[in-house]
Amino acid sequence: MSLHAQLSPEAIARLQAQKRNSTISSLLISILAIVLLFIVLGLFLLPKIDTPNANLISYAYQQEDDRPEKIVPKETVQKKPSSPSASVSRVITSATVSDIAVPVPEVEATTPSLDFGESDDFGSGWGSGTGGNGFASIPSTMSKRCSDKDRMKRLKESGGDVKCEKAVVKALDWLQQTQNDNGSWGDQYEAAMTGMALLAYLGHCETPASKKYGKTVEKAIVYLCDIGMKNDGKLTVSKLTGHQWVYEHGICTYALAEAYTLCKAFKVEKKVPDLKKVTQKAGDIVMDGQADSGGWNYRYANSQNAGDNSVGFWQIQAMKACKHTGLWPESKFRRYSRNATDFLKRVQGQNGAIGYRTSHTKSPHLTGGGVLCMQMWDEGNSREAKKGIEWIRENTTFDWKNPKSANLYYHYYNAQAMMNAGGKHWDWYNKLFQDQLVAAQQSDGSWKQKTGHGPINDHMATCLATMTLEVFYRFLPGTGAK
Repeated sequence: MSLHAQLSPEAIARLQAQKRNSTISSLLISILAIVLLFIVLGLFLLPKIDTPNANLISYAYQQEDDRPEKIVPKETVQKKPSSPSASVSRVITSATVSDIAVPVPEVEATTPSLDFGESDDFGSGWGSGTGGNGFASIPSTMSKRCSDKDRMKRLKESGGDVKCEKAVVKALDWLQQTQNDNGSWGDQYEAAMTGMALLAYLGHCETPASKKYGKTVEKAIVYLCDIGMKNDGKLTVSKLTGHQWVYEHGICTYALAEAYTLCKAFKVEKKVPDLKKVTQKAGDIVMDGQADSGGWNYRYANSQNAGDNSVGFWQIQAMKACKHTGLWPESKFRRYSRNATDFLKRVQGQNGAIGYRTSHTKSPHLTGGGVLCMQMWDEGNSREAKKGIEWIRENTTFDWKNPKSANLYYHYYNAQAMMNAGGKHWDWYNKLFQDQLVAAQQSDGSWKQKTGHGPINDHMATCLATMTLEVFYRFLPGTGAK
């Protein structure tokens, strides 16, 4: 007989429930596996989406016309840099390409305040070659005169009135009308008169590229270069045996060196092919003409002790302009400038005055010229320069009706020295001269003044008055420190 095990009804029910659960789980797992398979296949089979590189737009400035102050933005396209750093990525929020043209607003950059300080000097920044306003190759002290807006801004910030700028333009118009056909001015000492007129134009940033005065400036530069080519670099129409040619040469070298710097910056130096050659020769003559004393004499005569400061001031200014050109290594000027400022300190009186020659008591009102020359060569904060500033404060007046008081030859130097000294010194001097000098201008744009020492004709008086009124922007302090 056979024995068979019998399952109870409860066990059979549990077994059937387990089978049902297993079947459902298998179906769910199969469905999930199929879905996952489709997802994986989709990732591999979908076409690759290329993201185009966005372009970054930058703007470079180009001249709209011949005037350097007229600039318009020119759009240029650069490729967007790949894989920016994490710090850069946080800065760049979006770079979206769009077909919509967005206008570029004209934004006027603000100009830092002059911040003229007490006894501030020109320092290493005076002529450092890092000027703003897009004129990178112009010394910083010169570039600020090359924008109409910036020139007016600085005029007002430093205490000038709009009447000053109007007077300057009126004077430049008069000079343009009185220029000789050959590019010179006057009928006596034409080289010196031309150099002074050229300095007045350059002080307003007028170059051969200027619309209104360009031809006038170019003719003046060509005239001086022609003289230099004929005289082996000597810029004079006077006899080399007389006193005057050293004055003429210093003034004209100053003008040509500054002209070369601006013409090179505006890429118009090729308009005057001999400009570089003559400037170099003329500058060498100035430096080689320094006497062993450290000063300069008539006929560039050598001496151990003597020097004529009225002559020397023009040579020292010319040297600074030559340094701006970049035609000589900077080391070339160290010995000459040190010897020059040492000489000025030696001949200065205990009261701070710097006179005509070694005796400070003769023509002490030349003190402004001595102080200016110290400032130009990093000695503006020296004890001697400060003593000179104090002497000017205590001994200077400006009464146009009194030629001795308002001698433009002296005030041409005083204005620059006091502007650079800044602070209370400039405030005092500005109130002293500005209104009277503007009011003294003739209706034709000239100034007339006759003195025993200084302006010898209306032309020279006009040039000196013009450069004095350009002091608000013609040169700027190099340090800005207080």
